Amino acid sequence: MSTHINAPEGAIADTVLLPGDPLRAKFIAENFLEDAKCYNEVRGMLGYTGTYKGKRISVQGTGMGQPSLSIYVQELFQFYNVQKAVRIGTAGGVSEKVPCRSVILANGACTDSNLQTQRFGFSHYAPVPDFELLDTAYHKARELGIKTFVGPCFSGDRFYDENETWKFWKRYGIVGIEMEAAELYTLAAEFQRKALAILTVSNNFVTGEETTSEERQKTFKDMMLLALETVINI
Repeated sequence: MSTHINAPEGAIADTVLLPGDPLRAKFIAENFLEDAKCYNEVRGMLGYTGTYKGKRISVQGTGMGQPSLSIYVQELFQFYNVQKAVRIGTAGGVSEKVPCRSVILANGACTDSNLQTQRFGFSHYAPVPDFELLDTAYHKARELGIKTFVGPCFSGDRFYDENETWKFWKRYGIVGIEMEAAELYTLAAEFQRKALAILTVSNNFVTGEETTSEERQKTFKDMMLLALETVINI
């Protein structure tokens, strides 16, 4: 057991999906996994292990923001020997070409997080995903007919940003703004594991289009299906 995950040895699979919302973890366990068992309820951050098409897979909530995700992912890598971690979360689109409910595969993650400053000081690390996961997800999305965009995201520490920094990042080709991918990619590099962020566009900063909180919790099934179909092929 680790400090924040109350799971005995062997309870967590070597492949883990990482929704920020623990209720999304519950939804995936109940609707996609067979024989799913809950292994964690500490602080309400639910975790489950089951099987998908015969492959053992876990799904673990991480909470919102990079500091929260950092705790859970480090414990999964360090104490539970997780080898593949796929974030399945939401992002705000920063282009009119990236509509709500479409899917982003984040091929890089810029960030303003002080977590990077603590690690690297004045150096600038470039957090990127595992190419095999990214390549597999891209081709699987085309096979499944899922509308998908590949591009860099921005992992910000602020949700309510009156400065509208999305306008700045849009100039540099960012396609989505979220709050976790950069730390996931950095930890995966540190522990030499595979990681990818698959993101559903929940709102669009340019057009003003939005989805509801219920949709974000209970739907966005394309992202979930794509993640599962990706990891069983690696």
